[in-house]
This record gives sequence, C-alpha cells and structure tokens, in this order.
Amino acid sequence: MTQVTTYPQRVRNELRFRELTVLSSERVSGFQRIVFGGESLTGFTSRGFDDHIKLFFPTPGTEFVPPQVTEEGIVWSGDVRPPSRDYTPLFNAARQELTIDFYVHEAGAASDWAVNAKPGDTLCIGGPRGSLVVPEDYGWQLYVCDESGMPALRRRLETLSALNKAVKVKALVTIRDEALKGYLAHLAQFDIEWLVGHNEQAVAERLAALKLPPQDYFLWITGEGKVVKRLCEPLEGKVDARLLRAQAYWHSKNE
Repeated sequence: MTQVTTYPQRVRNELRFRELTVLSSERVSGFQRIVFGGESLTGFTSRGFDDHIKLFFPTPGTEFVPPQVTEEGIVWSGDVRPPSRDYTPLFNAARQELTIDFYVHEAGAASDWAVNAKPGDTLCIGGPRGSLVVPEDYGWQLYVCDESGMPALRRRLETLSALNKAVKVKALVTIRDEALKGYLAHLAQFDIEWLVGHNEQAVAERLAALKLPPQDYFLWITGEGKVVKRLCEPLEGKVDARLLRAQAYWHSKNE
C-alpha cells in the first residue's frame, strides 16, 4: 500500500501590533527569558513551532508609535522606526503569557534590551502574520540549528514529548560552548547531538552520514543564511522539497 503523505500547511493570521508588559526576567543557560503579559494578548495565536514575531526595541529619547494595519497595508504614522528583530513566540494560552528566549551575545539591540529588562517595562510586537503548521507524526524527523533556532527546537520537542508520539527524532545543534546544552536538558529523551564550536564542515559531514528514509520524514534546517543554503545543496533532488523546511534565522555581516 502506498503511504499518503500529509504536507505542512500554511495558514494566515490576523496581523496585529501589541504592546506587552514584562512580567519577569531570568537567565536560562545562555538565554535571557522574558515573560510578557497584558490584555493585548487576547486573540494571540501561534500554530507553527517555528513561527516568528517582530519585536520593536525602544530608542532612547524617542516615542514609538505602532503602525496601523489598514486595507492598503501597514501604515506608519511617523518617521521613527526603532530597531526590530524576529523571535520565536512561546505562548501559554492558559496563562495568557508570552515568553521570548533571547540568546545573549555581544553588541545586539535585542540582547542588550533583554538583559536590562525588568518587570513593568513594555515592548511592542507584531505578528505572527502566518504559520507553517507541521504535522507531528512524521516517522523520522531531523532538526538542525544553532543558538538562534534553539527556542523553536525547544518548542517542537516539548510538543512531541507532551503528545508522546512514536516518532524517531534526530537533532544536530551547533553551539559556541558547552554551557548552552542546559537549555534543552529537560528533553534528554530525544537524540540531540551537540557540535561545539560552530564548525560548518562538521555539521555537513554529520548530515552526509545520516541515512534518510524514502518516505515519512521531515527535515528542518535553520541558522545563518548562507550556511543553511550550503547545507541544503547536497539534499537537492534527493528529498521532497515540501518536506524540507530551510530557513535563514540570521545573516552574517562577514558573508
């Protein structure tokens, strides 16, 4: 019998801009975890494990006025557009709380804001505009990421763990140092292979050594844009493109 493949499906969400209030802040294994709340979270939805929302960071001495969503598109009322970055939303609908895990690194607008955030601070977010809903029951699943993709990976693995799906999961995670392993320590039941030092060649060799099944699989490869492109090149023509999710989570200024 031929197996019928269920493919990931894209869904649209109502685009809204929301001002949220910081409820708490704590350091979690190399990430700054900020929990937001507020009445504006009413109606918030995020159906894809690697959804992204845009966060707008305040600029000292200026007042940020959120844009308006109109039938003609997004309309900005002023010239001030603060720095913005995309992040994975970790939403708890029961508690009406939105958590963002910021990877802490040097000289980043988002990282700098997060490490200094305190309860009562506010931040404006937009989205998610859309979601890619990926079925959880693919028999063989591969996830490849660096620190930028770890929150999305965490969200996915926590969902699979809660559903107790009988699937085989392999994750290749490249990190700058060993301390970051603690971020996924509670998910030790999954096959997570850590590659310390951001060695692209090492990741490529591990990918090449994996034997992909002919069907019933899903591949997720994220990270720096050009690195993702190079990692995916050997897979072209060998896998169903609809079952490969390749996403640039950031772009190196040196590339």
